[in-house]
Amino acid sequence: MIKRCLCAVLLGVVGFLYGAPANAGAIDDAVQRGVLRVGTTPTYVPFEMTDKRGQIIGFEIDLLQAMSKALDIELEMVPVPYTELLPGLMQKQYDLIGSGMTVTQQRNLKLNFSDSFIIVGQTVLLHPDLAGKVSSIEDLDDAGYRVVAIEGTTGELAARRFLGAARLRTFPTPEEGVRQVVEGKADAFIHDAPYNLIAIAKPENSSLLALEQPFTYEPLAFGLKKGDYDSLNWINHFLNQVAQDGTYDRLYDKWFKDTAWMAEVY
Repeated sequence: MIKRCLCAVLLGVVGFLYGAPANAGAIDDAVQRGVLRVGTTPTYVPFEMTDKRGQIIGFEIDLLQAMSKALDIELEMVPVPYTELLPGLMQKQYDLIGSGMTVTQQRNLKLNFSDSFIIVGQTVLLHPDLAGKVSSIEDLDDAGYRVVAIEGTTGELAARRFLGAARLRTFPTPEEGVRQVVEGKADAFIHDAPYNLIAIAKPENSSLLALEQPFTYEPLAFGLKKGDYDSLNWINHFLNQVAQDGTYDRLYDKWFKDTAWMAEVY
């Protein structure tokens, strides 16, 4: 009996060792496949967006391109609505999430996040009629104000947290949210600072006012399935490498300091 038990244990160990590739992480799977598949919602300027040719481009996309190059494989972006990013990952539609996703405690219960690759925060765009009336997020917390945010985002969470008295509506895309304020159907739009800075620079939005000081602290990171620590380890080392070799600074300047890319989108 003891001998049979020992054999069973040994067989289990051998099966674990030789069966390890079957339980390989997302990065190992991508390397074996030759393609890194990434779920994204390409509406978050300038992190991921669709250009005039229908190609998905942006700061985060370039980071993922550099990641795929380091792995010596191709990159495939899988566009899905933001609220479907997590279900799609669980269903193995892609290897990881790369969609300007903020690390939150609630999301961290469902995902493992890489180290953050940038810190952003929520800011406010205002209808011009609010000039001199609203100078802070606290001023907006009133039942007389109509606020819009993007559904499923930390902008919506921030609006619900800080503006409990205001009337909140959500929309699928930031373009729709901004349009509501421009057309006077809403008083304020809550969204990430990088997007709002670019949105207000467009001629059709030039009448809007901005509260440019972020009122939240939000690290953005890549999301993977729980327990995929090998992939997290690789991605974190990759992020450290590009931060040290100048790749990150070059991409940051391209998307946040230069405006040449805007001609490809607008």
